[in-house]
Amino acid sequence: MSGRVALVSSHFAPSNLVGGHRARLWSRYLPEFGWEPIVITGDPAHYEERHDPDLERLVAPGLEIVHAATLPTRPIRLVGDVGVRAFWGCYRAVARLARQQRIDFVLVTIPSNFLAPLGRLIHWRYGVPFGIDYQDPWVNVWPGVERKGSRAWWSHRLATLLEPWSVRGAALITGMAPGYVAGMLERNPDVARNAVVASMPMGSASEDFELVATLRRAPFLFDPADGGFHMIYAGALLPAGIVVLDAFLAGLRALRERAPAVAARLRVHFVGTGSSPDDPSGHRVLPRARDAGVGDMVDEHPHRIGYVDTLNHLEHCSAVLVLGSTEQHYTPSKVFQAILSKRPVFAILHAGSTAVGMIETARAGRVLPLTADAMPRPDAVAAGLEALIDDPPYDSGAVDGAAFEFLSARASTRALAEALDRACARAGK
Repeated sequence: MSGRVALVSSHFAPSNLVGGHRARLWSRYLPEFGWEPIVITGDPAHYEERHDPDLERLVAPGLEIVHAATLPTRPIRLVGDVGVRAFWGCYRAVARLARQQRIDFVLVTIPSNFLAPLGRLIHWRYGVPFGIDYQDPWVNVWPGVERKGSRAWWSHRLATLLEPWSVRGAALITGMAPGYVAGMLERNPDVARNAVVASMPMGSASEDFELVATLRRAPFLFDPADGGFHMIYAGALLPAGIVVLDAFLAGLRALRERAPAVAARLRVHFVGTGSSPDDPSGHRVLPRARDAGVGDMVDEHPHRIGYVDTLNHLEHCSAVLVLGSTEQHYTPSKVFQAILSKRPVFAILHAGSTAVGMIETARAGRVLPLTADAMPRPDAVAAGLEALIDDPPYDSGAVDGAAFEFLSARASTRALAEALDRACARAGK
């Protein structure tokens, strides 16, 4: 089956927010699987976050993009969430496509969660089937939600009201992983019975790395020619991953004690790990590193850097650090990203994570397993780091990337296209 799908995303290139990449990557590969995408998004002139202009070079040539009318935040900022500010503009844009019979399906990827009701409204008015893609769970128990009248309490209350209304009648529910939609399906059994449900990771694209290589940028977080061993961790810290971070830092201290010359070469760079994506002072790793006595071995760039800059640093580093969590379902997308950067992986992951066996089978680097009750011992972390730095047993040409192909953006898009086919067939389109 083939068709035309309206991908509604609150952010898109040149936005540097992670959520904007979902629609960008899908829209690149959907035509391969019979679906013509049209992206409907907010107006970049009214995004609050810093732009990354090079991201526009990663957009599929010829892609139709509709930048919907979006309320500004200046001179008066009445509301920040772009999903609220762009809702009416996105609705009108999708409604126009529906009236013109140019679309066969509407898929809204959230966050912003406030765009989610758009799909049901279009379906109610024009009969076009719709779906919602969860990049994060919607109804969540955030810190402070128990304080009645607090911002977190109000956000939770609004979510519990909006989500069941928005998902009712959905033909398709997708998520980054099954756990992202499990709670919603339990609360909405009619949706679980009637909708096609599928999951697929964000995925990484080799084309992104190929473009970054042509830019020939010098990394700004470190000098790859200074003789040091530069390891980089890029991305947010998982709440259930703090204990894993502490285990890694204890391993750094043990490395210094057992092999001071090796430890002197190592510098670990944490990027985007702060308390806020845009706060340059919101350090979360550096204080813990200092408490562990290894503050001089760690650099932290707490706020997010551009996506293109991130890939560039991965291509220039000595190794990629992947820290999982005590939760078994951790999705190891960063591992595939490391393979595309042609750099070895040093990972500490739950023993039940599928990434453990894949890293070992693919010969992509070193992995230390953990459980909810037991972290790797400091001496084991130190031994793994010493072996990696002293004698890196890594050959990018020998890595079996096929083991991680299901984490590619193309595989993710294939899964989406198949789910769209099933959803449209079930909806009688």
